[in-house]
Amino acid sequence: MNPNTLRLRSPADVVCAIPYLVGFHPSDSVVVLACDGTAGACAVRLDLTAADELLEHVAGLIARRGPDGAILAGYGPPGRVTPMVERVRDRLHDQGVRVRDALRVEDGRFWSYLCTDTRCCPPEGTFVDVTASPVAAAAIAGGLVALPDRGELERMLAPVGRPATRAATVRAEQRLKGWAEFERDAERVAARMAREGVPLVRDVIDRACADGRMPGDEETAWLGLLLAGTRVRDEAWVRMTEPHLQTHMMLWRHVLTRVAEPYAAAPASLLSFAAWRAGEGALANIALDRALSADPAYSMALLLRELFLSGLPPSSVPLNLTPDDLDDPT
Repeated sequence: MNPNTLRLRSPADVVCAIPYLVGFHPSDSVVVLACDGTAGACAVRLDLTAADELLEHVAGLIARRGPDGAILAGYGPPGRVTPMVERVRDRLHDQGVRVRDALRVEDGRFWSYLCTDTRCCPPEGTFVDVTASPVAAAAIAGGLVALPDRGELERMLAPVGRPATRAATVRAEQRLKGWAEFERDAERVAARMAREGVPLVRDVIDRACADGRMPGDEETAWLGLLLAGTRVRDEAWVRMTEPHLQTHMMLWRHVLTRVAEPYAAAPASLLSFAAWRAGEGALANIALDRALSADPAYSMALLLRELFLSGLPPSSVPLNLTPDDLDDPT
């Protein structure tokens, strides 16, 4: 859903919209909502402990969008929130971005740092029921969700830890080991992985897109190992196109939560890219963290990190490769 379809007419509307724009109910955070009637809205969440370098980077990204203005919302007690709001506000000001309002949100109430009219901004704060608001209803109708907290997103990507998945991984590893002992050449093993892995990726994706079927334990474990080959992983990568991004997210989350940690980097990176393309930034970043935790040097994850830090919207980075291009030696 495009955030432009959420009509925010008041500070209360902003407070109700933010959990759906970032994907969860923030805490110990400052959210910067940059608004532009032509370019859409951009919501960026920062920890209250964010370093100056990150603040400078975010302020620069927002300034380059050329927004009409920005609204800040800090979540937590005043002693922790106020200094961070001031730091963010100062850096946006230095970049020429007008801060239209700055709010603090805590325990179902919000306060404005800029409004001094007690008729609309009383000292005890303004109560707002986020979940019962028309803005929340519009967000949910548009397909947006607001999980209880960021930790809930992280738990969604945690390994399921079922005995059956662990046993399937052991059998997949034994199968691959048998290949290596037979071929006795790394390049031949890689080529064999591609020959088996590429058709498997195509089949798994086709089934998921057709009727939502996810691979079973044995197939998932084998796919997890084969994705270690870049040709196999790239086959999945270039197939992430509309209108099936949600299916790709479901598929790679399924695989990620069922493979052993040494094989998590590839499905985590694929999930991260699909989520980013679908506009689910929080999920994209958490999946990217999983990929880098599994393999800090994983090339696709490092590329995605640079892409996310660039601040480019997904629409500006089209996938111009096709599966046929991957097989073209030129």
